[in-house]
Amino acid sequence: MTRFNNMYQSRYLRPLEGARYFILLFILWLLAGGLLLLWEQDRWVYRTINQRNSPLGDMLFPWITHIGEGAVIITALLLLLLIPRLRSWKFALALAVCNLSPFLLTQAIKGLVNAPRPLKYFAEAPWIHRVPGQPLNYDFSFPSGHSEGSFAFLCFLSLLLPGRYRYLGAVFFILALSVVYSRMYLSQHFYADVYVGSIVGTLCCLVSFAVINPFRDPAAVNKKHLQNEAAQ
Repeated sequence: MTRFNNMYQSRYLRPLEGARYFILLFILWLLAGGLLLLWEQDRWVYRTINQRNSPLGDMLFPWITHIGEGAVIITALLLLLLIPRLRSWKFALALAVCNLSPFLLTQAIKGLVNAPRPLKYFAEAPWIHRVPGQPLNYDFSFPSGHSEGSFAFLCFLSLLLPGRYRYLGAVFFILALSVVYSRMYLSQHFYADVYVGSIVGTLCCLVSFAVINPFRDPAAVNKKHLQNEAAQ
């Protein structure tokens, strides 16, 4: 038996169960966000969010956007390895693939597309709201790496939630969505960038986790199979 034995009976057949609420909200976001993308004209979503700024937003969103940064994500993932029951090679593999695969895909698309960021697209127009201390980025806008990173990371955390804490998946989704909002508020990305980034992060994470399925214990599965055969 592995350290995942206590989760085996309820989770190995349904490895995505812990992220039920995250996935439901993601489906709603996928549909509603897709319609909004189809209706958007002249970067309307970005312009609206960036122009609806406030001193509170200027203080809050630079902190929120850190959730999607590699240093924060890597630190949090390494801390998960301190949990005894999560110290298995399959968990470590899932942890790495679920978060690394969307990152690599995003970076590849960025390099191929090399889309301009808002500051370059609008030639640093005076109406753009800039928050002091934020980097002046001009290239590689599509898709958003912070959006991809936050959705992959928080989706992964949701997948690990025990049944009685599944509702926290909704909280994790809202946190991921707040990172998406922050990227437009801080004038780092357009709506299409963050929308596609969120899809890349979530789908790569879900597919990777389902394939690896760290809740599956081969020894436990074989023992269960032998017990069923003996009972027949």
